[in-house]
Amino acid sequence: MSTKIHAVVDALGNPIAFHLTPGQASDLEGADVLLPLLEADTVLADKGYDADDRVLQVLQKTGKTAVIGPKANRKVQREYDKHLYKARHLVENFFANLKQFRAIATRYDKTARNFLGAIYFAASIIWLV
Repeated sequence: MSTKIHAVVDALGNPIAFHLTPGQASDLEGADVLLPLLEADTVLADKGYDADDRVLQVLQKTGKTAVIGPKANRKVQREYDKHLYKARHLVENFFANLKQFRAIATRYDKTARNFLGAIYFAASIIWLV
């Protein structure tokens, strides 16, 4: 069994919100929980969030700009700001920093509640550094 961490970071790469799902779950399950929490006008996400009904239309209805690369198997390829999409590395950098904490990288905690608590603790330290 594994656990997937879904995270929202700000424009500087600092963590804002988290959600846990089982490892086999789709990225969209995390998006369903985290999208309503977003306050930013522009949302950057990877290709796993390229879903019309669950992500793109929801963002469009709330007046947000989606900078999400289209999947290669998409029948109609969408346009997106490729230059702005490069800033998505801030999310990846956050996960790299998070995995420096051994208890999170190896998932020592048995319960999701304790694991999420460890993630929040590590995120607090990342904010302070």
